[in-house]
Amino acid sequence: MITLSPLKRRIVYVTIFEIIAIISSTVVLMKLSGGDAAESLPVAAMVSVAAVIWNFIYNTAFEAWERRRQVTKRTFFIRSAHAIGFEGGLVLICLPLYMIWYDVGFIKAFMMEAALLLFFLIYTFLFTLGFDKIFTLPHHNQTTSTV
Repeated sequence: MITLSPLKRRIVYVTIFEIIAIISSTVVLMKLSGGDAAESLPVAAMVSVAAVIWNFIYNTAFEAWERRRQVTKRTFFIRSAHAIGFEGGLVLICLPLYMIWYDVGFIKAFMMEAALLLFFLIYTFLFTLGFDKIFTLPHHNQTTSTV
């Protein structure tokens, strides 16, 4: 197992996650659009960049909201609201992109986004399980030096 500082762990996580996500999204978008990799890879990369930027903006705003409201525990309701808000914002970013890039209507773009949302739900869960097996949290492994 590898133990990294929290910052390095986040950087490694997002880097590996997004590389695999771009490759996987390209394949999914190819299947959904009937296009090829040259058409779908740029969209997958744009969505990946948008997701990373949106993640940073959304989580910064959400954590500021929690501080203002003096939230001390993230309940199931708060976690659910966080997830719905994040994904809702990402949908609003991605739908116009799919509609313009693939020249499809709202329904087709929404179906593409729904398929990718389902894919990412499963992918994120499995990726995080594997990542946590390889890269431990610093406070979970006090005997190993942190890189």
